[in-house]
Amino acid sequence: MTDPLTGLSTEHGELETELGELYTEQGELYTEQGELYTEQGELYTEQGELYTEQSDPRYREIDRLPTEEIARLMNAADATVPRAVARAIPAVSAAIDAIAARMARGGRLFYVGAGTSGRLGVLDASECPPTFGTDPELVQGVIAGGEAALTRSVEGAEDDRDGGAAAVADRGLGPLDSLVGISASGRAPFVLGALDAAARRGALTVSLSCNPGSPLSERAEHPIEVVVGPEVVAGSTRLKAGTAQKLVLNMISTIVMIRLGRTYGNAMIEVSAVNEKLARRATRMVGDITGAGAAAARGALEAADWNVKVAVLMIERDLGPDGARALLKANGDRLEAARRAGGAA
Repeated sequence: MTDPLTGLSTEHGELETELGELYTEQGELYTEQGELYTEQGELYTEQGELYTEQSDPRYREIDRLPTEEIARLMNAADATVPRAVARAIPAVSAAIDAIAARMARGGRLFYVGAGTSGRLGVLDASECPPTFGTDPELVQGVIAGGEAALTRSVEGAEDDRDGGAAAVADRGLGPLDSLVGISASGRAPFVLGALDAAARRGALTVSLSCNPGSPLSERAEHPIEVVVGPEVVAGSTRLKAGTAQKLVLNMISTIVMIRLGRTYGNAMIEVSAVNEKLARRATRMVGDITGAGAAAARGALEAADWNVKVAVLMIERDLGPDGARALLKANGDRLEAARRAGGAA
């Protein structure tokens, strides 16, 4: 049952606040911020221990539970992540605007992380070319230990602070570039080394961590902290922390690309039609924007080398591919501006 006045819910004798910060279960009191626990009459604080490394007493006997009950516990834990991300949106938004401003002047975006954090950064970066038609060099993911670390653990890579600095130097980061250091703990030496090196080179620095007041946050111009609390499996930050990082990275890459004009409304107009599914999607987009039939839309796309924006202008302005490209270029490669300049309604 739920009390709309207090925002508290009770189920099987458990009490949970809507913010996910206070729970009681069988006489135990636990704050998800990780600062204070009471259990069986004992009071203790775990000062100096990272929230992401602490053990949540609610899950200490999950190995004895039925599979479905464990799944429900994990699902309930995951449901707290979007609320934690929501509390960080002001910081996320400020970072996005700063990144987009530099990229609009020719800068690049780098994600740097170790382990799960690094893999998530590489994943997000690798999705930008097919989704937004970007050059693979525009958004890059850097993981401690290199490509081998994408599929297996590389011993000691996370602790290689000099390796992080070297990765930044190798890629020639400069004042127009932005670096997002990703570390659940906010302490990974590889990421700290990369962030410090990027700052010395004048690049914009952003941190993404799941602990408050971490060394990474202290060093970054734009610290983003998504505090999700202890994991179902203690210390396994591929769970809630990883989910939180993925949600924030989704926001960063997507909104930056929107700001750079690489969508039209919510349409992926820069999509690379590398297979038949994406070719059909591009055809639908051209038809939706121009009102042209499928055959005319596909014909224009084929003539435009499958560039959606060029195909739209070809149809609306009765231009050849070169003329459409010239109109687009004259309007900053933005379809809306080119359509207005070309007289589209």
